[in-house]
Amino acid sequence: MRSRLDLLTLVVPELDAARQFYLDGLGWTAALDVPGEVLFLQLNHGLLVGLLEAQTLADDLGEATRAIAPGSGFTLAHNTDGPAAVRDELEKARLAGATIIKSPQDAAFGGYHGYFADPSGILWEVSHNPGWHVDSDGQVTIDVIE
Repeated sequence: MRSRLDLLTLVVPELDAARQFYLDGLGWTAALDVPGEVLFLQLNHGLLVGLLEAQTLADDLGEATRAIAPGSGFTLAHNTDGPAAVRDELEKARLAGATIIKSPQDAAFGGYHGYFADPSGILWEVSHNPGWHVDSDGQVTIDVIE
């Protein structure tokens, strides 16, 4: 697995309150804002921060929700080139000692993903989002996949 971070997802209690703080309060610009689902903020070259309600993450993890340690409140994400790469990266992580939390599968956002926990319990999502594009200047765009 290449050492890189594409998306830092912060779990928040209320997405609307987070939206108000970051967009209205701080004046930041959304890279993608899907009310009731997720808010993505461009931070720097090729890096986004996603804000996601805790219940949304719990729903996405399903039975694996018990893997969320109290106070963890975030996941790290590694975006790949396709579903086969998602499966390969998750297998590499498993062989390295990670615990697979969610097996690779179609994702609610229209892509393909899975989760693993590193030996310290840090949650990583390995995903393929066909709408994810990084321009040469590092600007990330995400197309909504229907």
